[in-house]
Amino acid sequence: MAVTDPVDARLLAALAEVGKVAVHELAAKVGMDPREVAYRLVALSGSGLPLLVGVESDPNGLRAALAGAWSRPVPPPAVRPAPRPAPPPAPRPDPVMSTWGPPQTASWARGDQKQPPQRAGRIGEALPARGLDGEQLSVHLLEVQDPADFLFGAAGYRLEAGERAVIVHTEVINRGSVPFVSLPDNYLELVTAEGKAVTKAPVSLTSRPPYKIGVQPGETAGGHTVYVLGEATRIVSVRWSPRPEPDERTLTWTLD
Repeated sequence: MAVTDPVDARLLAALAEVGKVAVHELAAKVGMDPREVAYRLVALSGSGLPLLVGVESDPNGLRAALAGAWSRPVPPPAVRPAPRPAPPPAPRPDPVMSTWGPPQTASWARGDQKQPPQRAGRIGEALPARGLDGEQLSVHLLEVQDPADFLFGAAGYRLEAGERAVIVHTEVINRGSVPFVSLPDNYLELVTAEGKAVTKAPVSLTSRPPYKIGVQPGETAGGHTVYVLGEATRIVSVRWSPRPEPDERTLTWTLD
């Protein structure tokens, strides 16, 4: 079977180097979310590749956990009070009043409406973000080093003819109470003038430390993301998203 997906190919190449490895360790090696790595490996295993995805556990520990769950007393059903009669319907608001406020007031002149969160900015700006599980984050684009060929070569990597390296430095702050458990730059991409996305390269530089998985509540995490692209490719923006496909949570920083 031929592997045509570049992400699958990168994942299989990393797996071929080690042979046997835990899913979360393989995810850290290639800089991907462990959940996506597990999903892709199971799909590849079912496609006929010589690949076995397994799970290892402590049988006694699992039995003890299950026994504890089954032995919990079941609380008696709650007694619900009799339903109250429904209140009379509220009068429909005047659309003009609800939008602009009473005439001859400051809100009538300016429209005191809650503004949507900012989703676009420029280098040096921090933008509010929301994770897949409701994590309240702030993503700060600090620097875009283009080109970064010298740093790439100093780390022992080699560029092919016609290629260049780019390094993006970002910070992610978890401002909420829910831990962010993914790799912060998992879906940090460069966007070309043609609208194509350039995903990060599976390399890390000792002089520019990469991200570690997860950002705990109140924590600020920083990392450097490396990209390899054509010398003539023009980058117009940097894009961050909590999932592979851009959606309403996607952030964009313009470089021009």
